Amino acid sequence: MPVLTRLIPSPVVVDIRPGALNDLAGVLADQRICSSTGKLAIAISGGSGAVLRDRLMPSLPGAEWFEVGGGTLDDAIKLADAMKRGRYDAVVGLGGGKIIDCAKFAAARVGLPLVAVATNLSHDGLCSPVATLDNDAGRGSYGVPNPIAVVIDLDVIREAPVRFVRSGIGDALSNISAIADWELAARERGEDIDGLAAAMARQAGEAVLRHPGGVGDDAFLQVLAEGLVLTGIAMSVSGDSRPASGACHEINHAFDLLFPKRAASHGEQCGLGAAFAMHLRGAREESAYMASVLRRHGLPVLPEEIGFTVDEFVEVVEFAPQTRPGRYTILEHLDLSTDQIRDAYADYAKAIGS
Repeated sequence: MPVLTRLIPSPVVVDIRPGALNDLAGVLADQRICSSTGKLAIAISGGSGAVLRDRLMPSLPGAEWFEVGGGTLDDAIKLADAMKRGRYDAVVGLGGGKIIDCAKFAAARVGLPLVAVATNLSHDGLCSPVATLDNDAGRGSYGVPNPIAVVIDLDVIREAPVRFVRSGIGDALSNISAIADWELAARERGEDIDGLAAAMARQAGEAVLRHPGGVGDDAFLQVLAEGLVLTGIAMSVSGDSRPASGACHEINHAFDLLFPKRAASHGEQCGLGAAFAMHLRGAREESAYMASVLRRHGLPVLPEEIGFTVDEFVEVVEFAPQTRPGRYTILEHLDLSTDQIRDAYADYAKAIGS
């Protein structure tokens, strides 16, 4: 008998709203996540996480709390080793991207489900099947199961520095460029596209792009949070980062590798990379509109706005294809020389009104 449908790897609970953290204990008591007598291991940072621990401890009396030092592979391994000494039903990652990525890796290592409780919206990794961790070679991406539940309290998100929201905006908008690169690879190289994953990621990016609200509005934060969650699920559906990673992310990785001590946030670099990549593929109006939205939300659209010269940006774009060997994007397609990249950037800066 033919398979008529497919199962989508997704959380059993997604709770995004103001005050969601007040009901965290109820979410964790869900029998699909933790038995009524089960124990929880909760990973937090030493800063904001400690404050939330004091707030949540009375409602989670049986939980054990683990402070995570940072976002490195060593931190994640240490967390996993510490959790091996107890018997838990689930792991909770409570914090920003680094804490959640460490918790995702550690939970996978000890074979436990992971509940992601995000305290900022800096990127789409909060619900993705990937843990990004710093290691001795720089930074690595490690495959992990999707979170079994996602909780995002918009009241907590608004208390975080606004730069985290802006970073998430740049990451979400870059989906649009990433999907265009995926479609280019399909036309030029015959690469298969997962239509469902592409639709989810594209709509997530478009919803953020077209929303009239700003970083302080609950309605906009709701759309942004939902878009980041959907993007993570899209990556699980496709089994690849393709729905959210194209030339935009190659440019981001090049910034990180060439200028590790000066790099801006993930989302800032991805947003800038996406607007430039859209221009490269001839979508001038779309590029200009994306740049205008990035500007409206306070994100950079020119390298000078994050402390890089034009020459450095040209170097970044030229190096970018080396960051993802085998991935085909507009950068690989055009294969521009140094002078051609410089000319393209000058045209881009003029087109968006530098």
